[in-house]
Amino acid sequence: MPQSMAVGDAAPEFELEAVAGQRWRLSDFRGKKPVVLFFYPKDETAGCTIEVCSFRDAYQDFVRAGAEVIGVSADTLASHERFVGKHGLPFPLLSDPGGEVAKRYGVHKALGVFPGRVTFVIDRHGIVVHITDGRLIFKRHVTDALAAISKLGAGS
Repeated sequence: MPQSMAVGDAAPEFELEAVAGQRWRLSDFRGKKPVVLFFYPKDETAGCTIEVCSFRDAYQDFVRAGAEVIGVSADTLASHERFVGKHGLPFPLLSDPGGEVAKRYGVHKALGVFPGRVTFVIDRHGIVVHITDGRLIFKRHVTDALAAISKLGAGS
C-alpha cells in the first residue's frame, strides 16, 4: 500500500494531460505560485459535482491569493471536457487514467474500491503545507484549502 503524504513532505512531481492536449507539470509552478491539487473520484457524480463547483465558485479567491487550482481524477479527457463545459470550470481537470499520480500522493481507495477525495495545498517551493482528506466533506476541501492559501501570504 502506498505511503500517505504528510504536511512537510515534498510533493511528488507529475505530468498529466488536460483537454486540448495541454500537459500540466507541478514543476511548472515551482518558485512561482502555490498549487491547490485536489483528487476527486468521478465526473458528474453528486458529491464530486458539489466539490468541483465549490472550487469554481471560490476560484477568484484562489487567484487573488496567487494560487493555481488543479483537479485530478481517473476519468477520460472526453469526460473532463464535458464536465468542464457543463459546469463552466475555469481551472484544468487532469486525467490520471491508471491512478499512478494518485498513488504517488498516497490517495487511497475507500474499501479498496472507491477512489479517494484528497486536497493538497502545495507551496511555491513544492512542499505540502495542508491536506484535507475526506469523502463526504465536499465543500470543506475548498474552505480548508482557501484558508491554507491565505495563511501562506506573499512569502509562500
